[in-house]
Amino acid sequence: MLSGLDVKGRVDAGKVRAIHREGIRMKESLIVRIVALAGFSAGLCLGAFAADKPETVIAVIPKGTTHEFWKSIHAGAVKAERELNVKTIWKGPLKEDDREQQIRVVENFISQRVSGIVLAPLDDVALRGPVSAAMKAGIPVVIMDSGLKSEDYVSFVATDNYKGGMMAGEHLASLLNGEGKVVMLRYQEGSASTMEREKGFLDAIAKFQGIRVVSANQYGGATTESAYKASENLLNPLKQGGKLTIDGIFCPNESTTFGMLRALQDGGLAGAVKFVGFDSSEKLVEALRNGSIHGLILQNPMKMGYLGVKTLVSHLRGEKVEKRIDTGVTLVTRENMDQPQIRELLVPDLSQWLE
Repeated sequence: MLSGLDVKGRVDAGKVRAIHREGIRMKESLIVRIVALAGFSAGLCLGAFAADKPETVIAVIPKGTTHEFWKSIHAGAVKAERELNVKTIWKGPLKEDDREQQIRVVENFISQRVSGIVLAPLDDVALRGPVSAAMKAGIPVVIMDSGLKSEDYVSFVATDNYKGGMMAGEHLASLLNGEGKVVMLRYQEGSASTMEREKGFLDAIAKFQGIRVVSANQYGGATTESAYKASENLLNPLKQGGKLTIDGIFCPNESTTFGMLRALQDGGLAGAVKFVGFDSSEKLVEALRNGSIHGLILQNPMKMGYLGVKTLVSHLRGEKVEKRIDTGVTLVTRENMDQPQIRELLVPDLSQWLE
């Protein structure tokens, strides 16, 4: 230890100054170490906070995963994921009639405590309970594509399906010059989106006194195979002398449209009656071009998937969102199908979003 006294006990001013300087140095060194330690501790805390900070994880649950329509929805969700720097998880039932599986998917995501859910309900009643459970658990839900008989959700992002059905009915009536017999193959009970389309179609046709609906109570079901069989069952009693006794057909979604197309093709009747469908796929576009289909009502599924995720993320970030968001609907015919904006709807390029 330093001392400020010489051997005779006298004060040595030089040593006193040295001791003073050493004291200051040691004090400054201690302060530096304290500040450094505090900074290190703060860094650890911030690092721990950053590591523990929950990532925004959005579960996107379609009605099914086999139809082309859902691939476009998926691509739109991925586009939003990349733009907004969030994580999306795509999971849904294989077939569009498996209500129990979709309910389990929703319940599993609730238990995983995802940040939010974007859901296309298979059934407008059966999914009310799971959606309500998610909302009560603090997991906001955006409904897309097909409605729910409830208001317990953040927003509904979808086509105006009733309007789409009206457009189909008006177009078919125009093709028939307001006269003839028509049939409609329904999709399946509980699907709010297609029920709205079916209602819109029937309401539009009802305006034309010269058109009679001879069948509107048959259901195609969730797959193209079930729709194909239902189409054959619907058409067989309407055949006479190898020809159909009807003049027009409407189908309200991709699977029923394709099932009906196959039945007409297999019976050698494709193009023999005016046929209006809903949604798009490679085969339906080909049939539109060759005259087997005379009109397709198109939604914008990529926009729907994109806005579904974007709307939910906006809500999570404290922004105000609209309760109802219309993603648009378009009538496509052979005459306008090659227009750039129509082509983009008919054959969207999903490669940059889906591997």
